[in-house]
Amino acid sequence: MNRIVPLILAVALFMEQMDSTVISTALPAIAADLGVGPITLKLALTSYMVALAVFIPISGWMADRFGAKKIFRIAILVFIIGSIFCAVSGSLLQFVLSRFLQGMGGAMMTPVGRLVLLRTTKRSELVSAMALLTIPALAGPLTGPPVGGFITTYFSWHWIFIINVPIGLLGIVLSGIYLPNLDHLRPPPIDWTGFFLVAVAAAGTVFGLSVVSLPALPPFVGIATTAVGILCGALYFRHARRHPSPILSFSVFENEAFRAATSSGTIFRIATGAIPFLMPLMLQLAFGLNPFRSGMITFAGALGALTVKFIARRVFAATGFKATLITASILAACTTAANGFFTPDTSHALIIAFLVMSGLCRSFFFTGSNALSYSEIDDAQASHATSIASVLQQVSLALGVAFAAFILEASSVLHGTHLQLADFHLAFFIVAGVSLLAVVPLLGLSRDAGAAASGHPPKTVEAEAAE
Repeated sequence: MNRIVPLILAVALFMEQMDSTVISTALPAIAADLGVGPITLKLALTSYMVALAVFIPISGWMADRFGAKKIFRIAILVFIIGSIFCAVSGSLLQFVLSRFLQGMGGAMMTPVGRLVLLRTTKRSELVSAMALLTIPALAGPLTGPPVGGFITTYFSWHWIFIINVPIGLLGIVLSGIYLPNLDHLRPPPIDWTGFFLVAVAAAGTVFGLSVVSLPALPPFVGIATTAVGILCGALYFRHARRHPSPILSFSVFENEAFRAATSSGTIFRIATGAIPFLMPLMLQLAFGLNPFRSGMITFAGALGALTVKFIARRVFAATGFKATLITASILAACTTAANGFFTPDTSHALIIAFLVMSGLCRSFFFTGSNALSYSEIDDAQASHATSIASVLQQVSLALGVAFAAFILEASSVLHGTHLQLADFHLAFFIVAGVSLLAVVPLLGLSRDAGAAASGHPPKTVEAEAAE
């Protein structure tokens, strides 16, 4: 396998993932410099997620129309410019607009990066490629807190954004040299009505859930915005059935592997989105650790994610997608539930050991789920598949944070006290149960689904005779 292509794409995605999580640690310092409260600034940060939700749906069409390589490099450049503007922002409005610009670049980087990988990788090598590409999604949220705490404490929060510049420029240069020029597919004229409906549906849902989970505005604002998003989503389903070339074609769900992997992955990602929200809060509020020590503990999950890169291909070849994904989902639920038994007296070494195992299981699941999703998708449907998967990813992650925040809020209200350790324990148990539900869409999956990518096809009579 040509490892340079997925590594270039992975570095760009890691930059995006790191940036979106590292900023959480620096929030108080940024808010103080801009003269606003941290809660107000949290609301401003949702502008990044809204930009992702708005522009991801159009990313596939843009890549088909102008070339995936060109759009990917432009996306990195836009992300760099947005990062520079964030670093020099002197007011809340400037910071909001800068984050939105960053989000525009990020919206194109993720799905277009996957599209480039899908169109340049043999299906037999897809697992190894996806293992490399999955690392940023798992390592970014885990390494973000300690890196953000270190930079903010010993340097300045401005460097959080400035460090994106040399990384991004390197990505532009390397992608220009090593990424192949993919053929333009001459897509039909853009479906503007569909684009509007999908953009409002995704942005409304993501923004609404973010506002509900981070109450910078009255709750009814988040509820109303989410309702508008759901309504536009329903209208788009109706529109897509009638339009000859919708901006996002749901025909990809006719593929069994894509349907099962995407449905299972969306459920699993809700739980995954809740964990980076719950764990640092529990370590800081219930255990009394400072942000840097908390971040150094949660960083352990990245070690498990990195391990998968070296063994994923052999494991999937030996057991196949279905068995491995079901096993990874069950084990991930168990390791998530284990967090509900931790107390301030629990050995940090034991906590780290479980976080490593949890990261290992989650990385196995996402590597396999991503590879299975695209294992039977042809080039004509690839742009739709990557765009739909990216939209669902953003919505499910936002839903995960909102879900976890709702559990904590409801539990504390029932107790009539401030957040206690028992509230976090309950949240982890419920999240683990949601994670376990990811098994359900996989149960009906055929045993040899995605065999071309996993390398684990059922033995034929000829193969058995040859042995």
